[in-house]
Amino acid sequence: MSESDGPTYAHRIRIDRTRARAWVLQIHYKWESSGFDGNLIEALRDTAETRVISQTRLPYIEKLVALLENHLEEIDAHISSALENWHLDRVSSIDRGILRIGAVEIFYLEEVPPKVSIQEAILLAEAYGGSDSPRFVNGVLDAVFKDQSKDQAIPKNLTG
Repeated sequence: MSESDGPTYAHRIRIDRTRARAWVLQIHYKWESSGFDGNLIEALRDTAETRVISQTRLPYIEKLVALLENHLEEIDAHISSALENWHLDRVSSIDRGILRIGAVEIFYLEEVPPKVSIQEAILLAEAYGGSDSPRFVNGVLDAVFKDQSKDQAIPKNLTG
């Protein structure tokens, strides 16, 4: 399949990315919740050794995991600033993982429109989170996106 295949190719890419996000959520959960002794990249490696992951999804999984690993502190700061009356460590592990995946796409992946990242995060929340998770994830990521948009609208040389 190639880009010349038109909508079929684009549809396949969307499906692969949707499923890759679910894999990243599983890897994040393993890393954060099971007392995994290692970083996110090692959790991915361990998961890939014990589970069958489609080779078409693996590059996007690796990209998201590497971005999360390398920018986790930054991502958490952005999410924390969008949380009202909450601390990130009090958010469920599943919701925290979904928020981190959505935020990493918003901040570091220009090829994914922010609204798509938010919608995909909502779908993850519907599938894996609690009953309030979709609305919660939508609200937080929307605030993260608006904050990011505001930062981009002000030229850096004027902000010091």
